[in-house]
Amino acid sequence: MFGIGMPEMIIILVIALIVIGPQKLPELAKSLGKGLAEFKRATEDFKQGIDDEAKATDEREKVAKEAALKEAEAKNAEAAYKEEVKTPEPSVKS
Repeated sequence: MFGIGMPEMIIILVIALIVIGPQKLPELAKSLGKGLAEFKRATEDFKQGIDDEAKATDEREKVAKEAALKEAEAKNAEAAYKEEVKTPEPSVKS
């Protein structure tokens, strides 16, 4: 947990107990726990928002590529049709 071992945690708790006092320490720990939980929730919400936006961007790019491909196919078909119409078929003389 953050690179802090058990001896360091005990020292921190003893110092907190001396500085804050035994009456206020549980209240402080409860407040700190609630704050950390709220921070974690906010972080998860932010991460989810970023992931959703990334997925939406990927989807928009995919749709744009598909539209560009269809447009290119349509232009090629139109060019082929115009080329076909330009060259007249040989007429048959009887």
